Amino acid sequence: MVYDAPSIHEGFPIIWSWVFLDASNSSGSTDEDLTSMVVFRHNAFALALNDDIWSSFKLGKFLKISDPLTGVPAATNPYWDPPQGVMAEPGMSIKKLLERGAMFCVCERSLSVNSRMVAKARNLDADAVKKEWVNGLLPGVQIVPAGVWAINRAQELGCSYCFAG
Repeated sequence: MVYDAPSIHEGFPIIWSWVFLDASNSSGSTDEDLTSMVVFRHNAFALALNDDIWSSFKLGKFLKISDPLTGVPAATNPYWDPPQGVMAEPGMSIKKLLERGAMFCVCERSLSVNSRMVAKARNLDADAVKKEWVNGLLPGVQIVPAGVWAINRAQELGCSYCFAG
């Protein structure tokens, strides 16, 4: 299953990936038998970035994403490794899903456009901001030429499609 995530959508791209794996496990398939791939594109690009980038560039404020516990703009990636109680079930996190073999990728075009926008707003060098963001990707997240390209390639290889955002 490939999840098309153009927005953070309160973490649903992460939740649905977990649900797919959990439901499939309940019906007898193992994680090794499955493919769950989440494509972060458009505004969901931020889910591919680590807490240092979220904090340094105030991505929660930039994208109007609130911390699920406090309601203030998120200072860290709320779905990387959230504290217990944030998500409905344990394991609903990017970190835990990566451990189960789920794949995550981020649109290069989205990284480029958004890093330029943030750089312009803060009077910073756009190339330097993008480089910092690329260096601040979560471990295991891959950059793809474009999110829609990755979705198409996954479908060509037999993945079902789910709009997740």
